[in-house]
Amino acid sequence: MEQHELDKLQKKALEQFKSGESLFGKDGAFGPMLKGFIEAALQAEMDAHLSPEQRKGGNKRNGKGSKTVKSSAGSFQIETPQDRQSSFEPELIKKRQTVLADSLADKIIGLYGLGMSLRDIRSHIAEMYDTDISHTVLSQITDRIIPEVKAWQNRPLEAVYCIVWLDAMHYKVRTEGRVEHKAIYNILGINRDGYKQVLGTYISESEGANFWLQVLSDLQNRGLQDILIACIDGLRGFPEAIASVYPKAEVQSCIIHQIRNSLKYVASKDQKEFMRDLKRVYKADTNELAHIALDELAGKWEAKYPIVIASWRDNWEKLTTYFQYTAPIRKLIYTTNAVEGYHRQIRKVTKTKGAFPSDMALLKLIYLVTKNIEKKWTSPLQNWSLTVQQLAIRFGDRLPLDLKRNPERG
Repeated sequence: MEQHELDKLQKKALEQFKSGESLFGKDGAFGPMLKGFIEAALQAEMDAHLSPEQRKGGNKRNGKGSKTVKSSAGSFQIETPQDRQSSFEPELIKKRQTVLADSLADKIIGLYGLGMSLRDIRSHIAEMYDTDISHTVLSQITDRIIPEVKAWQNRPLEAVYCIVWLDAMHYKVRTEGRVEHKAIYNILGINRDGYKQVLGTYISESEGANFWLQVLSDLQNRGLQDILIACIDGLRGFPEAIASVYPKAEVQSCIIHQIRNSLKYVASKDQKEFMRDLKRVYKADTNELAHIALDELAGKWEAKYPIVIASWRDNWEKLTTYFQYTAPIRKLIYTTNAVEGYHRQIRKVTKTKGAFPSDMALLKLIYLVTKNIEKKWTSPLQNWSLTVQQLAIRFGDRLPLDLKRNPERG
């Protein structure tokens, strides 16, 4: 670009800035300026490519081609230098690249992570930047994060996590032309320094001991050596699987889910009174007092609701692990509220989705939403310094506390 042309564009940009006009899009000054920069950079790349060795081999410039490039500064046509042997591979804008790897691609991925459909993203980009991007190109841009997703799924974990919560979300996914219901299981952990971390995300059509064995083996292979307390929502096959991989882990079933399941079988006219009696069970100060309250509950309601009472008795051992701990730890482990809170934030983004086109499409969105959520997890849990000391006393050598350890994000 000639100097006088550059001066004119700079003057135009200043005028648009002062008047509040957009510097981007069809009539913005930034597009032509970016075009000039790109073409100059491509010429410089060609100069570097045509080394003395290349020239000795008979290679030299061979005219120019052209293509339309789309960017946050709008769409514009650039001239691309060519060489006789067609061996020039530009780095700034690759041969088949049509969307500039600038903030536009980042904006597209960011909008996708906020739950916008590709159709809505296309409309937004067209309105904001006067640039039309096809559905195929948008898919290709969002697919750029697939290596990140896979790296995230396989990243190393810490050796010990104090508390781990497991829970599922359910989505529709297209598989070979059919819509299937699949569960995505998320595992949320608290490390020694009290920070939340999503340890893993796994998709499955059904759960069971074999599935959970694969999940726990994956965590182990990624470096997780010990789990102190695992909090679950009645996951089928999980107790058997964790006993084989992490035999020392204590399992706490979610009290809130047990209560919800119980109330499904209690008549609405009895629910208020039943809950008042049931609260004396799970709010008791000790396991012994809770057992007495359960016997009293059974004496009053077992004849009418035998299945409900039997469920509490059958699951008593897994439901009452939390009685071994002080109130602050009980509050953390007797429900799966921590992972459910994480799920609520994900659902805010995914609630408008119908069926996902593939497992990877679902994983891409979950990954992007999770990265946004994790930006808020910048502090350890409240009063964690006292909580971790109590855990260290209970679990001894399984939870070594290194006072020199840097607590910054573990």
